[in-house]
Amino acid sequence: MNYYISRNYKGLNSAGNKAKSDIEGIVERTCGFRNACLPLSTYTNTVVHFAMNLAGVLKAPFCLRKGDVLLLQYPLKKYYAFVCNMAHLRGAKVVTLIHDLGSFRRKALTVEQEIKRLNHSDFVIAHNDKMKKWLLDNGCKAQLSSLGIFDYVSKSPLPKNEIFSSDKDVKKEYVVVYAGALAQRKNAFLYEWGDYISTYKVALYGSNFDVDSVKGKEHFIYNGFVKSDDFISSVKGHFGLVWDGASMESCTGNFGEYLKLNNPHKTSFYIRSGLPVIIWRQAALADFVESHGIGVCIDSLKDLDKLHERISMEDYQRMKDNVLRESKLLQEGHYASTAVKEVLDKMDKQ
Repeated sequence: MNYYISRNYKGLNSAGNKAKSDIEGIVERTCGFRNACLPLSTYTNTVVHFAMNLAGVLKAPFCLRKGDVLLLQYPLKKYYAFVCNMAHLRGAKVVTLIHDLGSFRRKALTVEQEIKRLNHSDFVIAHNDKMKKWLLDNGCKAQLSSLGIFDYVSKSPLPKNEIFSSDKDVKKEYVVVYAGALAQRKNAFLYEWGDYISTYKVALYGSNFDVDSVKGKEHFIYNGFVKSDDFISSVKGHFGLVWDGASMESCTGNFGEYLKLNNPHKTSFYIRSGLPVIIWRQAALADFVESHGIGVCIDSLKDLDKLHERISMEDYQRMKDNVLRESKLLQEGHYASTAVKEVLDKMDKQ
């Protein structure tokens, strides 16, 4: 029997919680997994949150029998090694799907500590081949595979956006969408960006944007916080931007370094919303964007002012068609189900 561990999430609006709850539903629906824990819940009280997650973790191992498979979503914080060890004592195998590496963005662990934790697993599903190589190079002994990209489950219909007018010789001013953390502390580049914009607008979705501090405020359309399902059905724009850090020239600091390894859930969010992606060329997901023809890779945000010269109406329509195809796959849970099924097949052969 195949199992996963659900948990109490303090709401499902954050990217991390949304991604994990999506995985639970996908593997149950497409791979025949069952929940070995308490049912998914969304209590916000800290004491209740802790108690329910602890109770679920303590209950889960007793569902396992020899030959079973347990899927864990990492990080599971301090419970991870305990659950892996208990599963092995019960004769089960452990498959770990990585959502976040604590040794990068949050610096909660050293690299050595992180690898030591992951080595409790039999199989590890990394975000992509670059993360897979990093794990291997740093001593991960578990068998490794790649997810490709995170799925994004939502029944919201897609809006219709056209980048060009019906006259092929006349291009309309296009709109670049940025959704996420808008405070200067997280993304200082937003507040310098306006000085380098002349041929497009930027539509911002999120909280804590200081409109009075941004340069070139006339280039920005601030929409505030919008629920994810409402965003998918109503977003007005032509590209979704994946960028982090303080610099216009490249993605810098811990967030920039992490982009070289991880799959930002934001990318899946844009694709599910029908938006072709603009992404930093050194980001790990740039290869996916390029190979699937779903967007544009750039070195600097300063490149965007001439983007309209590089992309014809036919080019954009081709990207849009590819994005709509990928959006359907993300809604169906294609990438998670494929990755998990491949691991299960390897286990059967072994």
